[in-house]
Amino acid sequence: MDSFPATDYAAPSVSVSSNRSPFSPQCSQSYMSNPHRSYDNTCGSPVSGCSGVDDGNGKKHVLRELKNKLLQPESDIDDSGSCSFNDVVSKPSRWNQLSDIASRLDLKELLVACAEAVEEADISTAEVLMNVLEQRVSVSGEPMQRLSAYLLEGLRARLLSSGSIIYKKLKCNEPTRLELLSNMQVLYRICPYYKFAYMSANVVILEAMKNENRIHIIDFQIAQGSQWMFLFHDIARQHGGPPFIRITGIDDSQSAHAWGGDLQLVGEKLSSIAESYGVPFEFHGAALTGCKVKLEHLRVRHGEAVAVNFPYMLHHMPDESVSTMNHRDRLLRLVKSLSPKIVTLVEQESNTNTAPFLPRFRETLDYYKAMFESIDAACPRDDMQRISAEEHCIARDVVNIIACEGGDRVERHEVFGKWRSRLLMAGFTPCPLSPLVGETIKNMLKEYSPNYRFAESQGALYLGWKNRALATSSAWQ
Repeated sequence: MDSFPATDYAAPSVSVSSNRSPFSPQCSQSYMSNPHRSYDNTCGSPVSGCSGVDDGNGKKHVLRELKNKLLQPESDIDDSGSCSFNDVVSKPSRWNQLSDIASRLDLKELLVACAEAVEEADISTAEVLMNVLEQRVSVSGEPMQRLSAYLLEGLRARLLSSGSIIYKKLKCNEPTRLELLSNMQVLYRICPYYKFAYMSANVVILEAMKNENRIHIIDFQIAQGSQWMFLFHDIARQHGGPPFIRITGIDDSQSAHAWGGDLQLVGEKLSSIAESYGVPFEFHGAALTGCKVKLEHLRVRHGEAVAVNFPYMLHHMPDESVSTMNHRDRLLRLVKSLSPKIVTLVEQESNTNTAPFLPRFRETLDYYKAMFESIDAACPRDDMQRISAEEHCIARDVVNIIACEGGDRVERHEVFGKWRSRLLMAGFTPCPLSPLVGETIKNMLKEYSPNYRFAESQGALYLGWKNRALATSSAWQ
């Protein structure tokens, strides 16, 4: 695919835990005032002249245009004195006028206007716009209607300054293991995001370790260990017999995503599968977050070739913009000190880490719109499994990005150009991807919609929906 950008790609100015991401093998829980709410209203048509006011920098301000319309001469403002916008809309007629104009905006314009009102702490206007949005969103509707339901919840939580409270409560209300696995299986079946991460990293690791007898894989987000089941299958057929493999699996001990927090179960399952393929195997579980990982937790042994796997995980680490500890770069330096033979990195291609609220909102809207469209292409809109998977594996992350700040905002994505700079500063050098990696992904994508595309640029493999890049995979030494 030719349209995806190079390393320095910055998503369009409109692009975006427990500590989980929509791509994470662990998924998440959503916040909704009423998770079963569903409105079937169709989107309104754009209003002529309400596409927004240009601020001179190419940014459209839909809210400013709405206010301008309400302050036109025909309004019944008392000429004897000046009047603020909130004074105007406080009158029932102005509330009705605002609601009427807003109802004729398309969903994207309406969401942006609402985000602008929230950013300006214009509570009365935000409430009117949210009321209009309530009648337009639907968890079983078109992709934009579904995404809007979750963006609305994020805006409401931010307006009420309750984002962090809501998010923390959700961490105690995660789906059960069986529910989680069911939701994960739905997304694994209908979307290529997990397979993109697993397959691209596995091909890179297998090629790098082709002549090694003892391999130590450090997986910084082991989840259920599904990635390594595929690797066992492939490595068992290796000429001369499979090497000894040891896996250190890291995951948050408080997360229900790690098999109820019991990494021992993950190890037992992997041991059983490795045995069935005749692969000598040993497992070590480290039940802690990436922020707490230290050298002694990794148990590196002399004589083992080290491979480190970062699957949609590093963006959960706070960087210098959040804490002086800068765990994002600290963890990269720690890994570099291990002298690994190969490091694989898969991340979302989105720019939400240090972006101010409004650009972050626009980026989130653009990014997840593409994701919801990709899901829509593979699953009926009234499919309850799809609805549940979006709710439990995507919605909370959207709320976190929109509603939370500081240390409470854990979804902090960066585009590949920024990851590249961090890795280079930590002492890594890029490892060129062999043609086999691209061929593997190309063959995998044959199972999905032709609107999924991939491209390689400056050593990274991009996966996207239509013209929007959604994830990148790269290798480092």
